[in-house]
Amino acid sequence: MNGATTSGQLRAHNRVRLLRAVHDCGATRTRSQLTRDLGLARGTASVLVAGLAEDDLLHEEPAPEHTRGRPTQIPGPHPRGPVALAVDVREDAWELAACELGGRVTVLGVRPHDGTPEGTLGPLGEAVAEQVRRLGHRAVGVGVALAGPISHGGRVDIAHLGWRAVDVPALLGEPGPPLFVGNDTALAALAEARRGRLRGVRVGVHLHVDFDLGGVLVLDGHAVAGASGTGAEFGHMAIGGGQRRCPCGAVGCWGMDVGANALLRHVGLAYGGGRGREQAERVLATSEEAVTATARALGRGIAALVNAHDPEVVTLSGHGAELRERAGEALLAACEPGLMAIRRDHPPRIEGSALGWRGSLLGAMESVFDAFLTTEGLELWRKNHPDQARDTPDRQSVTHSTLDGESAQ
Repeated sequence: MNGATTSGQLRAHNRVRLLRAVHDCGATRTRSQLTRDLGLARGTASVLVAGLAEDDLLHEEPAPEHTRGRPTQIPGPHPRGPVALAVDVREDAWELAACELGGRVTVLGVRPHDGTPEGTLGPLGEAVAEQVRRLGHRAVGVGVALAGPISHGGRVDIAHLGWRAVDVPALLGEPGPPLFVGNDTALAALAEARRGRLRGVRVGVHLHVDFDLGGVLVLDGHAVAGASGTGAEFGHMAIGGGQRRCPCGAVGCWGMDVGANALLRHVGLAYGGGRGREQAERVLATSEEAVTATARALGRGIAALVNAHDPEVVTLSGHGAELRERAGEALLAACEPGLMAIRRDHPPRIEGSALGWRGSLLGAMESVFDAFLTTEGLELWRKNHPDQARDTPDRQSVTHSTLDGESAQ
């Protein structure tokens, strides 16, 4: 390897490091802070930022708190820069968003579906294709979160909707840019590790509660996917001792007692099939008995997972965070007796997600940028980049005219 090649590789590596740092910090740190964090020389950082701006990857703006002297610049997403399309497919609706480098989310649409594979993924594929056509080369990938186990190749099983080995890529069609399909809980855990309360945590457990419950072990910021990719299924462990048969085929699944379906069952309402979200929200807001029973079931299961995995933190998203907020004492009271004595002395923190219901969508975004923020991804961007004028228009006008939709943090 000659000196020129080595220098080029180092420059490419540092371009990735700088963009990764901007993305991970939410485009909030100044150039000088990033330079210090990455151990770069000031001149090197200036050259890198200039090159990334020329490639429409970064755009600097003055720090809002700057008062005097030379303006402090904050590198952030370029108004013509890469966009990750992210989708959260829930049991009753899907949400489509455009996400910029740094994590800014613009919701492009929320649409209910009929619960069938074709009625769900067909219209979604059309909506994604429309956005890909509109964004052109800026669309660098499509991340899709689905509420079920997903095997390698993008086949999903959603038992309570009757989906069995559904070929997601085939029903979505060919979006053009790379497609990344993942389990909603695993992706919510990824987002929590990047932008929430699992950031910097070596061993954690993340639980996502919607109509039922999913959960995953998180090691050094990565959800443990399992041998076939179908991990993140703690909800199908026989933890509570129940005898009801789960739509997945097992008996006594923990998820039968935690989530919107459980809330509906407690008050005698119909449940299942991905319907009843509004009714479950009302139960959550008005029925102390149903909320307490569900929180206790959640706490008992958490104790078993703590005994098994010894996590530093257990995070809860979706209805899990709401149960922690509304019935935290009942949850902790149910968890404590189930802990081994050695766990009780130093129990892990049990915290609501910092990302609310947005975790799965943000995780879908991260799956796209994880592939893009590589030397290969940036080289492909340069090859596909149109030859255009290098002026830098006002960021807000361009962002609003090209992304549209509703901005959501």
